[in-house]
Amino acid sequence: MESLSIVEVPTYFLCPISLEIMKDPVTLSTGITYDRDSIERWLFSDNNSTCPVTKQPLSDSSADITTPNHTLRRLIQSWCAANASNDIERFPTPKPPVDRSRISTLLDEASNPSTRPNALRELRSIAAESERNRRCMESAGAGDALVSIMKREMVIEETLLCLLHDLQLSARGMRDVLRRHADLIEVLARVMLARRASDQCRARAVVLLRSAVAAANPNQLMSAREVFEAVVGVIRDRISAQATKAGLKVLGELCAWGRNRVRAVEAGAVDVLVGIVMEAGEIEGRRVVEMGLVVLDILCGCAEGRAEFVGNATGLAAVGKRVLRLSNVATERGVRILSSIARFSGTKAVLQEMAEVGVVAKLCLVLQVNCGVKTKEKAREILRLHGRVWRNSPCIAPYLLSSFPN
Repeated sequence: MESLSIVEVPTYFLCPISLEIMKDPVTLSTGITYDRDSIERWLFSDNNSTCPVTKQPLSDSSADITTPNHTLRRLIQSWCAANASNDIERFPTPKPPVDRSRISTLLDEASNPSTRPNALRELRSIAAESERNRRCMESAGAGDALVSIMKREMVIEETLLCLLHDLQLSARGMRDVLRRHADLIEVLARVMLARRASDQCRARAVVLLRSAVAAANPNQLMSAREVFEAVVGVIRDRISAQATKAGLKVLGELCAWGRNRVRAVEAGAVDVLVGIVMEAGEIEGRRVVEMGLVVLDILCGCAEGRAEFVGNATGLAAVGKRVLRLSNVATERGVRILSSIARFSGTKAVLQEMAEVGVVAKLCLVLQVNCGVKTKEKAREILRLHGRVWRNSPCIAPYLLSSFPN
């Protein structure tokens, strides 16, 4: 608002987070006052548990965290009214919090197919209003109720999935849902695999799956093959950058447990990841390529993953392309992948291909530029391991031979 630049605003009217005039001031137990939207975003969306100013820990109970500061709100409204001639707009009185009993009634109506559409629409409207409403819905058991409907009916209603997505369950809320629905990960996978599921539906499901995987215990992460087929399918189809990132995050988290790496390989993850690393550009962004390399590194840690990788006609070229061309993370992960292949799958044909597609030249350059110590050491180990083969290769420029370790 331009008028604020010529009107001096009392500093205690400003939120310490947004540095804007508070529309709905609330005070924490630490005595610091914030605008409600800003502090609730800090606490719930960003999953913080401390006061931003004092860094003191706050109560675990969301009901005890904030107290409306009515006195300060009236002062701000009076000040806005007094400065109306300077085009200062008076902020409206905040809406009262949603009635929890109304939420419970709407959830009951959502369980009935005949009243479900209207109930879900109203619940979505309530959730969209504020973080406070979403937390109220969470405490009223909305997550549990919505998942129960989805499991019982096994219908893919866009509005139902949209509401569960828009609810933005906290980590604690998601853990509560997983305690009641241990098969939530499989349920979301079935949604993504359903023939009639739209791309938008699949995108929301994989974002929900990311939250579920982050909150799940290790036993719940020993997933069935259909989960990997669903996630790999979303990554392959590149529905959106957000869905691709969520899918890569899920894949990385799951593959850290048990035989999940093998299940991911069997679902075709290696070929899809090679495609991401080779082709991802401006639309997906650098982060997508980095995440793809991270997951590919994990999968190349098992024999099945390495076999699929060397069997891909563009695997080595794709990884070599990103070394020293994208970021330090990409270079580090790329060299780690090449190290796994060179150590455990370094057949004559593979070594010849590494020389032909420029991978060996990239490893020589890694030793000459400013890279991480561990990355340089891995590159040096690869060259030392197979240097005798590559020294005589016509694919290696003579000036690079001096980089080979003795």
